[in-house]
Amino acid sequence: METLLTSPIFHLPQADKKALLLARLNALTQHHINHCSPYARVLQAFGWDAQATDYDAIPYLAARLFKLAQWQSVPSGDVFKVLTSSGTTGMPSRIVLDKETAALQSKVLVKILQEFVGKSRLPMLLIEQPALIQDRSGFSARGAGALGLSFLGRDHTYALDEQMRPNWPVIEAFCVKYANQPVLLFGFTFMVWQCLLKPLHERGLQLPLSQGILFHSGGWKKLQHLAVDNPAFKQHCHALLGVNRVHNFYGMVEQVGSIFVECEQGHLHAPLFADLLVRDPLTHRPLGVGEVGLMQVLSTIPTSYPGHSLLTEDLGMLLGEDDCPCGRHGRYFQVSGRQAGAEVRGCSDTFQ
Repeated sequence: METLLTSPIFHLPQADKKALLLARLNALTQHHINHCSPYARVLQAFGWDAQATDYDAIPYLAARLFKLAQWQSVPSGDVFKVLTSSGTTGMPSRIVLDKETAALQSKVLVKILQEFVGKSRLPMLLIEQPALIQDRSGFSARGAGALGLSFLGRDHTYALDEQMRPNWPVIEAFCVKYANQPVLLFGFTFMVWQCLLKPLHERGLQLPLSQGILFHSGGWKKLQHLAVDNPAFKQHCHALLGVNRVHNFYGMVEQVGSIFVECEQGHLHAPLFADLLVRDPLTHRPLGVGEVGLMQVLSTIPTSYPGHSLLTEDLGMLLGEDDCPCGRHGRYFQVSGRQAGAEVRGCSDTFQ
């Protein structure tokens, strides 16, 4: 893992990255076999080899299994916190973290996002309410995401009150203090739209944050119902917030820390610490560039639970590797939606 932490995050060719990740992922597979007996039984039942020779052969769990049981590879006494997913229906996923995994998640998340914002900690406006991250013994996916991103900023300012309405005096004070200076903004997609952009539009207001960088994530389902797509969302952010840089990112509570950030070309990129495959929804055979299927996400982070290789219920498509016009190496892709019948699970989709 130390080699990964000291290597360039988006500049290794896919072949070199693959060699590094495969060794780490095989080590994690063996670790979880040794320390999580349900995981070991799954691999034995399906005849999976613990030492894969290629990505295609790395054993994987269905992400949905974390809703059915609490999988862990550490003693209960070593559990530091338990993250819960944000699905709007059914049982939430429960993800067990020890202190080592939690610290690694934070370190990796910051290293990935620094590639887009630099290493200086910028003043930060969170489109959230302050109470979201007060209890740190356990978190929803929303809380974990907000806390993780907060490490990038300083002078953390919460734009919403306890009723999830804009706190106009707080927002105004932040803008007066940092107008036309570099700032960082973060919020979950639907909440940015519903709790900030829409109220600004209704009041005929614009924020003077022309040097702001907005990171947002979460389900697009509600925005799709409003006929708001990614380009339209960015256009409204520019018009109402003044920001010129808006980055969506893809991630999930089952692999917090391993996020895939959207580049300037609108493509989601796999960082050095993570990767993905796309599989046929029926046969699970690996698919090539330009074919839509279920996304399998790989992460070098999880040691406290067997979440290093997960088959999601999200549909996506590989767009290529090592040749994105933005100059970043590795695989890049787009997310197409959710598999038919899958539970809505985006963080911002849970806000009512």
